[in-house]
Amino acid sequence: MVVKKWEQIPLFDLDPPPVPEVHGEGSELDSEPALFGIEDATAPDPDADVMDARAPIAEDRVAAEPEVEPVAGESAPIARQGTDSSRSSDYNTETVVPQSELTAEVDSEPTEASELDATESGTLPPASEAADGHAVIVTAAGTYTPSGHTLTGPVDSIEKLDKLIRWATLTPLGAPAQIWIVGIEACEMLGWIIDPGSEDDVDDMEILRTRAAEELTAILHATLTPMLTAGWELRGEPGHVVHLSRTTGNFTSMVDIFIEPYVWTYWNKDFGWGNRVGDMGILGSPAAGTYLPDDDLPAARELGRRLAWCAQHLGVLPGPTPARTGAAIVDKIKRDRTRSGKGIVVTVGGPVPPLDGEPRGDLEPAAGWTRIPDLEELSDATQLVSIDQRAAYLASAGMLEFGYGKPRHLRGENALDVAGQSKTPFGLWRVTLPPGDMLALPPALPLPHPHMLADQPVQTWITTVSLDALQSAIADGGIGAELDDLDITEAWVYPEQGRALDKWAKILREARKVAVDTSDTAMKRFIGACYKGYIGRMVNPDMWTAKQMQHHHQPLWRAAIIAHCRWRGRRVAMRIARETGRWPLRTVTDSWVYPLPPGIDIADNSDALGKMTLEKSAPLTENITVMLTDARDTHEINLALKAAFTDEDEGNI
Repeated sequence: MVVKKWEQIPLFDLDPPPVPEVHGEGSELDSEPALFGIEDATAPDPDADVMDARAPIAEDRVAAEPEVEPVAGESAPIARQGTDSSRSSDYNTETVVPQSELTAEVDSEPTEASELDATESGTLPPASEAADGHAVIVTAAGTYTPSGHTLTGPVDSIEKLDKLIRWATLTPLGAPAQIWIVGIEACEMLGWIIDPGSEDDVDDMEILRTRAAEELTAILHATLTPMLTAGWELRGEPGHVVHLSRTTGNFTSMVDIFIEPYVWTYWNKDFGWGNRVGDMGILGSPAAGTYLPDDDLPAARELGRRLAWCAQHLGVLPGPTPARTGAAIVDKIKRDRTRSGKGIVVTVGGPVPPLDGEPRGDLEPAAGWTRIPDLEELSDATQLVSIDQRAAYLASAGMLEFGYGKPRHLRGENALDVAGQSKTPFGLWRVTLPPGDMLALPPALPLPHPHMLADQPVQTWITTVSLDALQSAIADGGIGAELDDLDITEAWVYPEQGRALDKWAKILREARKVAVDTSDTAMKRFIGACYKGYIGRMVNPDMWTAKQMQHHHQPLWRAAIIAHCRWRGRRVAMRIARETGRWPLRTVTDSWVYPLPPGIDIADNSDALGKMTLEKSAPLTENITVMLTDARDTHEINLALKAAFTDEDEGNI
């Protein structure tokens, strides 16, 4: 029997009925919700083309990707291996016609000035079929492919969920195959209802979240028995994501069930937003207006569009968090390079070597500095302007060479000799930073390195990026140091180095451009969360405990990226000072705040990543001016700037 790709299942019939040759007016196709069937959905066009035919796939067939890494805190999933193209079909299918249009609108957010007019339309392109075969969306009305094709009617029992998963034979795409449960009514049909109480009854939202997470885990354990009896195994504790695997002979199938209404129960773990509901990965942010629509079918449609967008532009399904999505892209590239034998493949982690006198906190802290302005600076200023580097971490990740392999430990002259090579190897260097007051540094900028002090020398460890930066001229953001001035006494250097994240950054950069060009606010924010989350979590070994994931633990890579962004921002601040005579009042990470008179534009015209773009501006009112001039310390300056920028969407001020 030939089965058409993603044709309709006859509502979980246990015994397959005869395959109808034609669809009459009374066929089950007419009774099904059609293609995310919003009200008044049009009838299928009998003359429309049917999707390409494909042979049914065995439920435990080998995946196209040989290995899918686990989520932190889970047991490692079993790699799919072997092939099996045979299948006993328990289901007959009926033709379903693709929906002609699946468009969705998103609420706009403040965007970079150069990107505001990327498109006049608020309508986003329809979902592609890139995620079909890898994910299924379940609502109370029925089940759908991400592109919007109807599969079945309601899934009103765990047994039917099991049957759907086994029939669908989804394959992984950078992450295990996914089933998305959208809407509380769909959860209720499966018995997944919790009652943790009201936020009005608790002083701390963390109490409510913890209670809800515990109740959800308990109800899942209580209701999943039919699937466990049918051969499925849980990988880790079930929560808003249920990780399942099923082994038959030498084959293992894996699927992740995402329970959309309960994603909030996870917000204080890997998302890291404390006691507020922040960005929820591919689902968006309620605070930013990018979360899914309230109604289930529009929500399913928009979720399908986002899943397809990820599959099409990132080559992977979204992970449970943006950081996991970033890791999935890295791993897909690693598998491709391993198969082709071309490109850098990093297979081991790069923990911080044992350091004598390791600094407390970050090896390379991000910039964070404020100063009290002179009265003359404010006399002709009419506005406060905040500029920041466009996708700063992504830009640096794509251009830097990172070290990998087992580092060598060097001391004394050996360390100094290696530092003096024409191309300084990637590594860590123990140096002495001179007192800032001894150097001819501009007083209206922070010291060139956060570990540096004004009145005394500091012995500390720095990355090769900072070693190069300190040797650059003061006009280029450094201190013009010679190697002898830095008194290098020790080093850890890596035998191999290269642009290990260049392709990763290219994929994310091109995807970000698509989102910008189409005014796709939700996906632009998601891309930002992916690279920031992944780079941020390079430092944490607890995120990458499974053997297949340990190569993501790269704290020195993260330190180099931070150092590069910091140096690049300082270099731009020096250029702005030369060209305009203006100096910043504050810098946080990659953003800089300036008081400016009319007619001065300090943002870059280029749309390249890493360039300074206008983030926000605010009028320098009389009230704000008084706050700035009366400020007794930098804390009061920060309060004045916070008051000036009423729009705190980016959180830099």
